[in-house]
Amino acid sequence: MGFQQGLSGLSTSSKSLEVIGNNVANANTYGAKSSRAEFSDMYAASLNGAGSNGIGIGSRIGAVAQQFTQGNITTTANNLDLAINGRGFFALSTPEGEIVYSRNGQFKRDANGYIVNNSKHQLLGQALDTSGAPAGPAGSPIQLTNDVSPPQPATAISMTANLDARESVKLDSSNNIAAIDFADSDTYNFVTSQTVYGDNGAPIALNYYFKKVADPTTSPDAGGQWEVYISADGNSNASSISFDGSGNPSPALTFTFNADGSAPSTAQASNLTIPGGKNGQPLTGISLNMSKLTEYSGSSAVTDLSGGGYAQGNLSDFLIETDGTVKARYTNGQSKAIARVQLADFKNLNGLQPVGENEWKSTNASGDPLPLGAPGSGVYGLLQSGALEESNVDLTGELVNMIVAQRTYQANAQTIKAEDQVLQTLVNLR
Repeated sequence: MGFQQGLSGLSTSSKSLEVIGNNVANANTYGAKSSRAEFSDMYAASLNGAGSNGIGIGSRIGAVAQQFTQGNITTTANNLDLAINGRGFFALSTPEGEIVYSRNGQFKRDANGYIVNNSKHQLLGQALDTSGAPAGPAGSPIQLTNDVSPPQPATAISMTANLDARESVKLDSSNNIAAIDFADSDTYNFVTSQTVYGDNGAPIALNYYFKKVADPTTSPDAGGQWEVYISADGNSNASSISFDGSGNPSPALTFTFNADGSAPSTAQASNLTIPGGKNGQPLTGISLNMSKLTEYSGSSAVTDLSGGGYAQGNLSDFLIETDGTVKARYTNGQSKAIARVQLADFKNLNGLQPVGENEWKSTNASGDPLPLGAPGSGVYGLLQSGALEESNVDLTGELVNMIVAQRTYQANAQTIKAEDQVLQTLVNLR
C-alpha cells in the first residue's frame, strides 16, 4: 500500500515549512542567511539490482542548504557597526578560546576596550603601529585603548599667500620708510596670524607682519621688495622674534619677488627662535619657508599656513576604514592606526555548521579557513563602517513557498486518505 509514500511526503513538507518558518523569523536578523530544504527521492533496491519499473517509496530531506548571497546594506549611527560588502566572515574568539565566524557586524567595546559582539565574542585582527605596519600576530583580539595624542611642537612652518602688488611703501612724516610698529597698521601692509605649539603643547600665538620696503626696480627680473616680521603672543618687546642693535624688531626675512610675481627660492629662513610667549617654553631651530608667496595684483590673502604642530589631544572616537584599518581620532585633529580587522573565508560555505547567535563553525566539510586577510585583498570584500548587512531572506518568496509547501502537505494527506478508502473497500469484499 502507498501509506509510506504519503507519510514521507507529509514529513518532508512539514520540514520544509519549518525551514520557511525559520527564514521568516530571521527576516530582520542582521547577517542571517536564508536556508533551503532540498529533497531527494527514495527507491527500494531489488535483490539482483535489476528492474526498470521500480516504484518509489517516498521522499526525504537531502540537505538544508544555507544561501550565502549578499544582503542589503543599511547605514547606522554607530562607527563600530560593520558590514562586509563581498566575500568573507568576521573571525571571533569565544571566552573558551574557540574561533567562530559571523556576518553580523553589530560590535561594541567592552569594559576592557575589546571589540565584541552581543555574545561577548572578541573580534579578531592584527595590531598596527603608527605607520600602519603590522605590530602583532594575525588573528588577535582587537583592543581599543583610551590613550592620548602627545603634543607635536612646531618645527617647519610653510606659508602660501599672495601679497598685493598694488601696495605702496609705507612712509613716515619725513618721507622715509616708516619703522615698523606692530600696534600701528600704517607701518606695515598686511598681517596674518597662526597658533603654534611648544614642546609641552602650550599654544603660542604668532603674528606675521608684511612690510613693503621697495617698489619694483627697472630691472626686468625684479618685483617688489618685502620684509617679514614676526611677534609671539602679540608682544612686540620681550616676545619678539629678533631685534636690531637699537632694540627694534628686525625682519625674519627680506626678499625681492621675481618679475612674474613669484617669490625666489631664497625666501626661507632656518634656525629661528620663537619665544614661548605667556604660556610655554621657547622653540629653537624653526625653519620658515615662504618661497610659495606671490605678488600679484589682487587682495593680500593666505591660502595655506602649516607646520605649527599641535596640542595634546584626548580620544574622540574610532573610525574603521574600508580596508579594515581601525583608527583612533583625537580632539587635536590627529588620528592614528591601531589595528586592522581581518576576514576569513572557506572553500565550501555550505559545509559550515550554524551554531546560533548569527555564527558558524568550520567543519571537515567546509575545510579549514583560508588565511586571514585584510578587507579588499584577495577574495575578501570591503568593509563599510557605520552600516550593517541585512538578512538575505526574500520575504515575498518565502510566503509563496509557504503556500506551495502547505498545498503539498494537503496533497500528501489526500494520498493517505485515498489509500485508506482503497483498503476499506478491500476489507469489505465478501
